[in-house]
Formats: sequence, structure tokens, C-alpha cells
Amino acid sequence: MVDFWDIQQEILQKIKEKGGWVNCHAHIDRAYTITRENFHLSQKLRSEKWTLNDVIRRNSTVDQIYDRMAQAIERMIEQGVSAIGTFIDVDCNVKDKAIQAAIRVREKYQNDISIKYLNQSSNGLFNEEKESRKWFEVGAEFVDIIGGLVKADIDRASEHVDILLSTAKKYGKMVHCHVDELNIPEEQETTLLVEKTIEHGMQGRVVGIHGISINARSKEEREELYVLMKKAEMMFIACPVSWLNERRSEALSPIHNPVTPVDEMLPHNITVGIGTDNIADIWMPFNTADMWMDLRVLLEGARIYDIDTLVDIATVNGRKVLGL
Repeated sequence: MVDFWDIQQEILQKIKEKGGWVNCHAHIDRAYTITRENFHLSQKLRSEKWTLNDVIRRNSTVDQIYDRMAQAIERMIEQGVSAIGTFIDVDCNVKDKAIQAAIRVREKYQNDISIKYLNQSSNGLFNEEKESRKWFEVGAEFVDIIGGLVKADIDRASEHVDILLSTAKKYGKMVHCHVDELNIPEEQETTLLVEKTIEHGMQGRVVGIHGISINARSKEEREELYVLMKKAEMMFIACPVSWLNERRSEALSPIHNPVTPVDEMLPHNITVGIGTDNIADIWMPFNTADMWMDLRVLLEGARIYDIDTLVDIATVNGRKVLGL
């Protein structure tokens, strides 16, 4: 047997010593919903998938949602995850069923793991037919962190962010917002979120999620953005495995991979955590929520070979991102 330096085991031990993994981003109410019948939907575009889950939302019972969430939490606990931030759907289709399940899950696992809930409305905030604003308010009152999806209101993005931030200030909560997910240079959602954070006086209370399109912008633009992010004390969440299946694009941009540019954020002292994102659903049918796999993809994709930095991303950074 060859005696070699097992870096993985050293990192895992250091993560344990620092309090365990922190999974900053997931959607566990929809976890384990992939079936032979709906597997074909995994080939759809991301923009289409935001509403393709409507059937699952409508048909799921509170018990079914609870079972899925509980199984995902068990998966976290077996890996030594000490805290998780997860979006739950609250809209006209699922109504408050995920909230009911979430209450039961938190009660059952209160001594095993810290859970931070966020509200997800794939219908945006302005769809009157689907009562999207009403259900956003219902979710906002319950959750620990206000969640946003700018792309759901692409024509009213600025208003969307204004509502997120003003609601967060009203309840004294943080904001986590999905931004720049199309991997194209035209997207400017992170910039919008940063500027609005400063405008609303929410410095240090706002977290961007994904930010893939940042990679597609010029070096000068990226550096300007990082300076602004630091001014806003914005934090970020990377979900590396979740974006490996990003489709090819003919858009001209700097050569890059579809992983949050953590390597460029860290020198600006921007706090970055890590998340698994979707688990065994039509978004990520093969995802088993393996925390090590996400960290491994990040360290290779963003070329981060500093062990202490990786351990911080997996632990203490995550607690900051979740407000723990």
C-alpha cells in the first residue's frame, strides 16, 4: 500500500473540527421527485423548469413534502452537515403545504441540525392571476431569510429587488437572491442587486446565489463589480455541481467554466459559501447532495488549492451566509 498524503481526509477532518459542513443553498421540498415518468423534463431549459414543477406542487400532500424534506435532512446529517439553508415553495400551487411540512421538519431535527428556510416563488411577484404577491407575503412572514428569483420578473427586475429588500428590512431578515443564471455577458442582475443593497442600506445582509454570468463579462467589468460587492458587503453562494450541466452557448465572452468565479471574489475578501442546490429532481436528476463532490468541483473549477480557504468555504463562511 502506497503511503501518500490523503488531502481529502485532511480537509474532511478540518471541516469536522470547525463545526461541520454548511449547505447554504438547496430546495429540499422538491428533493427526490425525479421519476421515470418525469425524467424527460430534465432535458428542458432552466427557464422552463421554473414552472414545470407546478404539477408536483399542486399534487403533493403535506406528508409527502415532509417525507422528502426529512430524507434530505437525513442525507445532510449523515455527512456531518451542521446547518442548511433551503428554499421552500410558497405559491398558488403548493400554497402553505411546504410551510406546514417545514415546521414539522424543524421540530423533529432541532437538536441535530440548524435549518434556515427561505421562500421561493417561481411565479415572480407581479402575477395577479397566480396571486404571486399574496403568497410571497405569506412566505416572507414565515421564513428566516427572504428569497428571490430575479428572472421570474425579468421585465420588472428592479421592482422585484426593491420588494425583496424592503420586505427584509420590515421583518429584520437577510436576503438570498438567485442572479445571473444564463451564462451570458448581457446579464447584469448581480450589479442590480449590489446597487439596490446599498440604496436600501442593507449592507452585509444580502447574498447572491450562482452568478454564473459574471464569468462572461470582461475582466475590467468583473473587477469593478467585485469592488462594488465589497462596498455592499455582499456575500455569495456557489453551487458548482449544479452548473456543470449548463448548455453550450455561441455568445462571445472570455473563456470560462460555469462555476461561480470564487477565485476572483476571494482576493476582494468577499465571503463565499457552498450549496448543493437541487437534489434528485427534474433540475438535477443525478444529484445526490454530496457535499464533498461540490467542494471538489469548486476547488478544481475555480482553481482553489488552499486547504484552509476550502475549509472556511465549507464551514465558517456558510454560517455567515446563513446569519448564524
